[in-house]
Amino acid sequence: MRKITLFTLIMTVVSTMLVAQMKPEDASTIKKSNPLVQDWNTPYQTPPFDKIKTEHYKPAILYSLDQAKKDVNAIIENKEKPSFENTIVALENAGSLLNRVLGVFFNINEANTSNELQKIAEEMSPELTRYSNDINMNPELFAKVKKVYDSKDDIPLTTEQRMLLDKTYKGFLKSGALLEGNQKEEFRKISEELSLLSLKYQKNNLSDQNAYMKVITNKKDLAGIPQYAIDAAKETAKQRKVKGWVFTLDYPSYLPFITYADNRELRKELWTASNKVANNNNENDNKENIIKIANLRLRMAQLLGYSSYAEYALTDRMAENPTKVLSFIDNLLESSMPFAKKDLQMVTDYAHSKGFVGDIQRWDWSYWSEKLKNEKFSINPEMTKPYFQLEKVREGIFMLADKLYGLEFRENKDITKYHEDVVTYEVWDKANNKFMAILYMDFFPRESKRSGAWMTSFREQKIENNEDVRPLIQMVCNFTKPTAKTPSLLTFDEYNTFLHEFGHCLHGMLSECTYQSTSGTSVYRDFVELPSQIMENFATEKEFLDMFAVHYQTGEKIPEDLIKKIKASEQYLQGYSSVRQLFLGLVDMGWNNTKELLKGDVESIERKSSKKADLLPIVEGSIMSTQFGHIFAGGYAAGYYGYKWAEVLDADAYSLFKEKGIFNKEVSTSFRNNVLSKGGKKHPMELYKAFRGQEPTNKALLIRSGFIK
Repeated sequence: MRKITLFTLIMTVVSTMLVAQMKPEDASTIKKSNPLVQDWNTPYQTPPFDKIKTEHYKPAILYSLDQAKKDVNAIIENKEKPSFENTIVALENAGSLLNRVLGVFFNINEANTSNELQKIAEEMSPELTRYSNDINMNPELFAKVKKVYDSKDDIPLTTEQRMLLDKTYKGFLKSGALLEGNQKEEFRKISEELSLLSLKYQKNNLSDQNAYMKVITNKKDLAGIPQYAIDAAKETAKQRKVKGWVFTLDYPSYLPFITYADNRELRKELWTASNKVANNNNENDNKENIIKIANLRLRMAQLLGYSSYAEYALTDRMAENPTKVLSFIDNLLESSMPFAKKDLQMVTDYAHSKGFVGDIQRWDWSYWSEKLKNEKFSINPEMTKPYFQLEKVREGIFMLADKLYGLEFRENKDITKYHEDVVTYEVWDKANNKFMAILYMDFFPRESKRSGAWMTSFREQKIENNEDVRPLIQMVCNFTKPTAKTPSLLTFDEYNTFLHEFGHCLHGMLSECTYQSTSGTSVYRDFVELPSQIMENFATEKEFLDMFAVHYQTGEKIPEDLIKKIKASEQYLQGYSSVRQLFLGLVDMGWNNTKELLKGDVESIERKSSKKADLLPIVEGSIMSTQFGHIFAGGYAAGYYGYKWAEVLDADAYSLFKEKGIFNKEVSTSFRNNVLSKGGKKHPMELYKAFRGQEPTNKALLIRSGFIK
């Protein structure tokens, strides 16, 4: 996942805010004493995390907001004829200090938060939104932008400059520049409230997930659970100072339990807890927040002349409009559903053959489908995990980046970190000995980190004063932690997640753009997953696995017959998996493609929107929406279909790698030059066709999924 924080959203507009300027003496004191706003005399101007304290954030934000306001006022007050340089580029560069401060603050609030940081975020977010509105609704400023936009055919602009101009102009339109009077004030209030609701939603998710733990004291209740998960649960119990074994809703703890625990009642308990996060009618409940967010988004869209929020959001997506998105989902659902039903019947028949009675419930699915997979392909995570030691996987993925793009990763221990778990690397292009990026890798769960995995950045790539400013990339995951007995051994899914997020990192690290608003992952939301998902294709390639996958104890290479088993199982339950992904896309569109204000029961709204993609029996009280951070707090609203959309792209694109050879330099260089390095310089379809020579079709995905021969 490419994480979209409030900081990123603000950056794409311009910069951000303060209503009243700070007193000169206050500003002077902050400039002298606050490390966030001082010059960073650190390796590659990386954040001085060893000096930054919680109490520095709010003053730094206020100070940099004041500087940002001055930057924007200078553009407004400029008496020269509006030009691309003095208006569009000036806006792009306005608030550079603010962008730097927020680039640290909001990303740390995701990866290593605290009550104090969350409080600062809640205090500052409305202010940030208010000033962003001040910029976008300033008639003098918009008049200047419009004058440049209207004369775009009469001035010499590069393709990237045209993209920046178009993005800036449309950003003003979508932010209410043409609204008048009461509508303008209503838009302001809505955007401020949405910024707070998003933070509240996210905070509730983290709090409710952290609140749950299952303490097991009877060893019999651990039957079926792999030893690595039992050891991890024992470590967690020690950390929490309780007797026995502790399982949580963190993915590395929850997944092995729900997949392998023989005790069905305990599986049900954990599944229910996981699927009721932020839906427990307590202080962390998100149901009311969801209704408010959906209705505020709808009203915002309608103020701007759109019938739904999805219609508003999709104006800068490859899919273009809700009709195309729903048609795309329906077409893939039609292809996937027959295979999904076969998958369900196959697993049900297998469970019955082993003495299980009744219908497969949701807490049974992973358990029985994994047993069938083991029997069908003679493969299970216990067989593969020893070959996916985290350090070796990281080494292998670095070697893959070298094979494809000639990159070298050099650990730099002089770069300060925001947490002891973080490892930092310099990234170099070996061909011309060019420094490309700093990469922060943060792998393990903790209570201060939200769940999931994502890539983001402390600084985007750009050209500034004729200097190529290279990016500071952050990759955050929640992988299985090492224990006293074993190192961190990744499940195959975790290994796949590593490849996925690293693909996003490559998109950021290899950027060669002029403006940060067009660089790296600043592309259409349904295109951003192509660089990440194409990397997943390498996961089962023998040529790649042979480079790094060795047993953590014996050093033995992963056996060829085990690789064959992994590959043979690739199409296992592809129908079910496809329908599950499409189900999430339908839930997203259900909330964001509504044309009328939503009322009443959140659960019934979710059920209605996703009914045609339901396979297993409904469990009352369990819903996705209350913890669907992608669409309520992560920038993917009306865009979750993009994962499936990008699957079509990545399958089609990877077929060229397969045709020419997975390490073929001509193909990988073309992908780097035409996709990874270009960011948002051009329309995504232009970039894709420059690499592939044609528009993508569904065929490669359907073949890969086993739906057609």
